Amino acid sequence: MTLADPRPTLEAPDDDPWIWLEEVDGPQATSWADTQTAKTLERFGGPAFLKDRADLAAIYDQPANIPFVARRGDKLFNFWKDAEHPRGLWRTTTLESYRTEAPEWDLLLDLDALSEAEGEDWIWAGPATLPATHDRAMLSLSRGGGDATVLREFDLTTRSFVADGFTLPEAKGGATWLDRDTLLLQSAYGPGMATRSGYAKTVRLWKRGADPLTAPVIYEIPEESMGAGAHVDREAGTETIWFTERIAFFDVRYWIGDRTGPKTQIDVPTDIEVDASRKWLAAKPRFPWTVGDTTVAPDSVAVIRLDDFLAGGRDFTILFEPAERRALQGFFMRDGRITVSILDDLRPVFEVWTPPASDPGTAGDWSMSRITGLPDLGVASVWPLDVEESESNGDMLANAQDPLTPQTLFLIRAGGSPEPLKRGPAGFDPSGLVITRHEAVSVDGARIPYTQVGPADVTGDAPVHLYAYGGFGISQLPSYNSAIGKLWLERGGTSVVANIRGGGEFGTAWHEAGRREGKRLSHDDFAAVAADLVRRGVTRAERIAAEGGSNGGILISNMLTRYPERFGALFCTIPLIDMRRYTKLLAGASWMAEYGDPDDPKDWAFLGPMSAYHTAVPSQDYPPILIATTRRDDRVHPGHARKMAAKLQSMGYEAYFYEPAAGGHGYGKDNTERAGFTALGYSFLRQAIGWREV
Repeated sequence: MTLADPRPTLEAPDDDPWIWLEEVDGPQATSWADTQTAKTLERFGGPAFLKDRADLAAIYDQPANIPFVARRGDKLFNFWKDAEHPRGLWRTTTLESYRTEAPEWDLLLDLDALSEAEGEDWIWAGPATLPATHDRAMLSLSRGGGDATVLREFDLTTRSFVADGFTLPEAKGGATWLDRDTLLLQSAYGPGMATRSGYAKTVRLWKRGADPLTAPVIYEIPEESMGAGAHVDREAGTETIWFTERIAFFDVRYWIGDRTGPKTQIDVPTDIEVDASRKWLAAKPRFPWTVGDTTVAPDSVAVIRLDDFLAGGRDFTILFEPAERRALQGFFMRDGRITVSILDDLRPVFEVWTPPASDPGTAGDWSMSRITGLPDLGVASVWPLDVEESESNGDMLANAQDPLTPQTLFLIRAGGSPEPLKRGPAGFDPSGLVITRHEAVSVDGARIPYTQVGPADVTGDAPVHLYAYGGFGISQLPSYNSAIGKLWLERGGTSVVANIRGGGEFGTAWHEAGRREGKRLSHDDFAAVAADLVRRGVTRAERIAAEGGSNGGILISNMLTRYPERFGALFCTIPLIDMRRYTKLLAGASWMAEYGDPDDPKDWAFLGPMSAYHTAVPSQDYPPILIATTRRDDRVHPGHARKMAAKLQSMGYEAYFYEPAAGGHGYGKDNTERAGFTALGYSFLRQAIGWREV
């Protein structure tokens, strides 16, 4: 069998000779993947790689790492991994104990022991505990790290799974507690229960002891929509169920109802994100929204009393409006307050809005205060301490860091200033390193910010690691990265994170500019940053090593085919690459709002030129590339990576492939696997750009 040998038993639309590699667990496909992985490990997995992996795993497993927590009832819950417990421990403590240097942890579940006892490759995917008592939980357990999980009822009092309790076989989705004997089931499990994207098509009322396949459907959406969801609002002392139909990635319909199903639709355009808390409705539009006598600008936060809105009122009060390079990153509601996260020219700002004290009062009486005491440079985030809105007293957690400063976790009491709770340990030596910010000019004149970290005295030959994401409105900020620090910066290298279009750093407009046909511009942005590093005398093109994953896989594969002269090596991870067939692979159909529909000729006109799987041709000066995925990635199909590597190899290019057996849509199922994935990639990058220092 040769690499070019297609499998005649599988249909090959568009004459795709490598389509047989899409058969995830097919014997020929896995044999090919295993052989390629072995060759890559033989080539780059020498003693230096083994040391890097061990060093990085030790950093990930440090006992002094911050144990992040969430409050359920009066206890703080944490899931912890270390060298002795690679799969992890689910445990709890009190806030008073957590404040000490050595908290007293109460062990609930040892996932390593469970996996060994049951002979399963269990990976933690999170709990949903019974509100108020929090003595029962629906645990989500993944086999190998995929998005699909098994649901099992767990008794926190006895520390054991409930005999004859709620149990659901593997599927995408989850469950929400209504009461001790009733769940809202939002799962793709069962015939006809999945959307085209593979997510839940229904919400079912699942009673204890009943077969989930016969549980009554109380809400259903069209198969073409992305997914159905539901959550329970208990804040007003009564039970209200919010139902959602995610039509596409950025469009949602909202309903409120009860255990019989939805009753009243929230009458807003589908591009508007809404939330409700303590009688208030908050709305954030993606596009200009004329409501009543007011036009609400994109990325604003507008509020109104929920009862007034349901009665037909539309007198919204605007709490936050964006400005030039001052962009909303998100908001949440707790204890009646709205916390707004903002990037002001990439600097974090947090506003807390408090409703009028009087009832009914007037909407214009909202007051604003800012959270002070967090760094205004670097990366910061704020989120609720309590999982359940109805149990929140307004306490929040905050995290602050920058590329040279490890994380600090803060507690913010309602109306108070941040109090340091935990400080993370250093993962590398930052001596002699500096952080600077710059801007490149893209092909259309847009200014593209990027952050550079490394020695101050670069001389034009710096080994540069360049990273970006550029998709789905996700902001990519320069955080503390132990892997980059230990395996790149500490050795004299330079790291760069670029804020290309398609992200959310400057709001919806920045995302829109890099969405669908604009995705090509986001790729141009990345290439412009690479060129700017050369223009500024930081390095040469041959010394630039670029990395990107998932949506960043389209980015990196386009650097290979569109801008090969600007890079010395490329590391393409868990990638999306084949833009002709992506909608037919796993969750791909859910991303058409971001990329377009390849079956629509108008969309394929712009998608085709950025489908590197189709545009790669022989006899070009492509830089070396390592394409890495995981076999258990059930979000972005591993066939993307397999097929691209096979095609490049068949044309004679220096293309390597790596596929561990587990890990899901990430770099590994435990810290050692994560360390190995990254260490292998950086070993390849260093060698490919001629940086032999190890």
